[in-house]
Amino acid sequence: MTTDTPARLLQLLSLLQTPREWPGGELAGRLGVSRRTVRRDIDRLRELGYPVQATKGSDGGYRLVAGKAMPPLVLDDEEAVAIAVGLRAGAGHAVEGVDEASVRALAKLEQVLPSRLRHRVSTLQSATVLLAGGDAASVAPETLTVMASAITGQEQLRFAYRAKDGTESRRQTEPYRLVSTGRRWYLVAYDLGRGDWRTFRVDRVSEPSATGARFAPRDVPAGGAAEYLRQSIRRHQETYAFDVVFAAPAEVVARRLPAWVGVPEPIDGSSCRLRATSDGPADWLAIRLLTLDVDFTVREPAELVELVRTWGTRLLRAAGGR
Repeated sequence: MTTDTPARLLQLLSLLQTPREWPGGELAGRLGVSRRTVRRDIDRLRELGYPVQATKGSDGGYRLVAGKAMPPLVLDDEEAVAIAVGLRAGAGHAVEGVDEASVRALAKLEQVLPSRLRHRVSTLQSATVLLAGGDAASVAPETLTVMASAITGQEQLRFAYRAKDGTESRRQTEPYRLVSTGRRWYLVAYDLGRGDWRTFRVDRVSEPSATGARFAPRDVPAGGAAEYLRQSIRRHQETYAFDVVFAAPAEVVARRLPAWVGVPEPIDGSSCRLRATSDGPADWLAIRLLTLDVDFTVREPAELVELVRTWGTRLLRAAGGR
């Protein structure tokens, strides 16, 4: 019999998180208590915000259902390891749809993982490989979780940084946000050494550590972190403009393109145009366009026009065309 009420509540919650209806008698037997105690414990869980639904009947049943807010979850060892491995794999590459919220979740989970589970997570990850598309830059999940924790805790963050030209420096910052562009992670932070806001490619960061020194939030750049990053990339000329016309409705092209590439504008009911910028090489963008299974015409830049023409000729020869 479980006489420790907090421990019993956690055990009850763990049972209820299995997606099924639990008869009151079965729960009482599992916990080694009376049905009356089960009813009291159910009431306590409801007071804590867990939406437990009761059904009437000879035995009565209980089921955990969706509520208005997300209550804390109780995970067993296998579940915790599976979630941590999955989040680490996704966070290590700036995959579309894996954003700062995922990194924050990983930081919270790894903070409370027992050492034995942390070792299992590291072992599993080292034995697996994620196939990243294009020139997606790989980032150590530990780097992201350290940054996310520093952002959440408003702690100064220190790290080594390698610039585009290979110059190395040490930076002390007040981290503000992590931003994913779909292929890369960036940190937007106030650089204390430079006395101004800066953006940092996370794959060029090493040895990140939270210093423990707290800071008060500063006025953020106009438009927020994403807009500041967009303007910063444009200033450093890491992007180029492209203009493509598709022989398909805008909604069809939008479904097949990653959102971060841009949003096509309708020309008419059967065609659309995409004018945007890219911070990746032209050959990477050409591959994206060729795999959309939609006829298109590249208007600019000239480099992309020539690349598509060359590849088209090559593919035609490969297929036996003349």
